[in-house]
Amino acid sequence: MNTFNILAISGSLRKDSYNTALLNAFAEQAPEGVSIELADIHSLGLYDQDDEAAFPQAVTDLKEKIRKADGIIVATPEYNRSIPGVLKNAIDWTSRPYGDNAWAGKPVYVVGASMGPIGTAVAQYELKKILLYLDAAVLGQPEFYCGMAQTKFEDGKLTEGETKQYVDKTLAAFIGWIDRVKV
Repeated sequence: MNTFNILAISGSLRKDSYNTALLNAFAEQAPEGVSIELADIHSLGLYDQDDEAAFPQAVTDLKEKIRKADGIIVATPEYNRSIPGVLKNAIDWTSRPYGDNAWAGKPVYVVGASMGPIGTAVAQYELKKILLYLDAAVLGQPEFYCGMAQTKFEDGKLTEGETKQYVDKTLAAFIGWIDRVKV
């Protein structure tokens, strides 16, 4: 049986983030042989090309986790019809310096949760464009838009049955995608 190590990155720093809660649901529902680790992007600092000569340790550690992971799930909130600056910052750091892009060839699944009815659809589109430019192997289908998240989570836990089933279904699809990309 194959084992898979998946890194999960939440684009939200908020303590009670629905996106972090969604990634925790993926981790809790992961089948046997699949481990999902939530990365911390709180301490990266703002990207500054002047700092590339002496990369910050937090960035070096995150790049290493990306490289070691079999796949990555990124959960993005939607801020003003785009991705949060903190998520873009993490991606900028981990794709630099030029020629040392940790995302190249990496299987990635983009998901998102929001209180609105379209569930981060526009932000996911923006994020997928960035990741495709970085040569990540982005899973196109099935898409995962968790709208009206406030009705699906309770005390930081996913409680809504259909969404829990969709987590199982899409995680299985992503694991299949990792298998296909890694061949």
